[in-house]
Amino acid sequence: MKNKNNKKLPKKTRIVIVGGGAGGLELATRLGNKLGKKQLATIILIDATSTHIWKPLLHEVASGVMNVHDNEVNYFAHAHEHHFIFKLGRLENIDREQKSVSLAAEYDAAQQLILPQRQVHYDKLVIALGSKANDFNIPGVKENALFLDTTEQAENFHHHFLTTMYQAQYQDKVVALGHLTIAIIGAGATGVELAAELVHSVNVLTEYGFDHCRLKDHVKIVLIEAAENILPALPTRLSDPILKQLTDLDIQVHTKEMVTAVTKDGLETKAGLRIPAKTVLWAAGIKAPDFLKEIAGLESNRAQQLVVTSYLQTTRDKNIFAIGDCAACPAAKGSDELVPPRAQTAHQQADVLAKTFINQLRGKAMCDFTYKDHGVLVSLSQYGSFGKIMGGWAGSHIIAGKLAQLAYRSLYFMHNVALHGYWRVSLQTFANWLTKPLRPRLKLH
Repeated sequence: MKNKNNKKLPKKTRIVIVGGGAGGLELATRLGNKLGKKQLATIILIDATSTHIWKPLLHEVASGVMNVHDNEVNYFAHAHEHHFIFKLGRLENIDREQKSVSLAAEYDAAQQLILPQRQVHYDKLVIALGSKANDFNIPGVKENALFLDTTEQAENFHHHFLTTMYQAQYQDKVVALGHLTIAIIGAGATGVELAAELVHSVNVLTEYGFDHCRLKDHVKIVLIEAAENILPALPTRLSDPILKQLTDLDIQVHTKEMVTAVTKDGLETKAGLRIPAKTVLWAAGIKAPDFLKEIAGLESNRAQQLVVTSYLQTTRDKNIFAIGDCAACPAAKGSDELVPPRAQTAHQQADVLAKTFINQLRGKAMCDFTYKDHGVLVSLSQYGSFGKIMGGWAGSHIIAGKLAQLAYRSLYFMHNVALHGYWRVSLQTFANWLTKPLRPRLKLH
């Protein structure tokens, strides 16, 4: 490449980010604004879908409380506004010698070719593909359970939920055993929050004219957890009041129950518990996508996460980085403890890695990543919120009620601020508040 004076210009660094989740999209946005806008680097984001939704809110999509089409971010439009390039595609392989990634060919439902297989070259590569539920190879899970890893899966669950409610509403005979039972396997944050949202959804349906007695008498929501307590990653002083609230909502909670099989009619546990259920959702355990296991010879762990250093570099290639749930990352330099798979982790890693890339272009040192635990927040729909806030001179605090609910919503607000800026998000939040009375409380299609 030459300028008008026939002098050779330096090649722009190509930073390719695979995965447009919380970490990947925030990183692309920061780098686009800082480097892409000034023509200092070419930033390319790759994702298998064309839109983004914040994953911690997928349970609201599944229950119908959130209309995904009102809250999604279109990658193409966002890339244009923030000075990076978006490419639609699914990662197939990495060629470390050629420094390129292969994107699989895409076909429509009729098997007509939409996009051919493509190669995208990089100077720096970031893998930010997130995670998915770990079924632990338990019989029947893949075939009979629903999942909540993607927007498509959340919408599929919502459609299944509504269809089941419609069937119960309009059939004359008594509802079959288990027809209106929703069994959620895994009482982590996703399972607990979904259970509470479904109670709210059922209550709204009765207000909208569904048979109140039929729904009230027959809908059962069941939480099954293998650990001794729900929300096993949290202290009991936080999980105990949440358990009480779930019980008050008539949600059946079974702890110390390891599921051994999922069938078309329900599930079975190691202790002999048999729960008839037409709807089974699997929300227990996570792992990185299967194809990441030792991809291109990169080191991975048992959960298929790519092992990275405190610089967020993969251990076997200094030009390949990984962030978010798909990365096995030390909590601090020299630490054996890994960071937890949370949205705040991806947010912090995106911030540090953006600083690293900017520093490298300026000839400065890379940045070490040190995880800062800001706490955990759990929302039980309209029925309360609970959380543990970390940091400050007074250490940790347990919060509940309106304060916890405000803190919970602020997490999504800050994610949007990272993408769109404070004033734009503030105006959008105000506009949503004004128009809220005009929208149905539940998505019914």
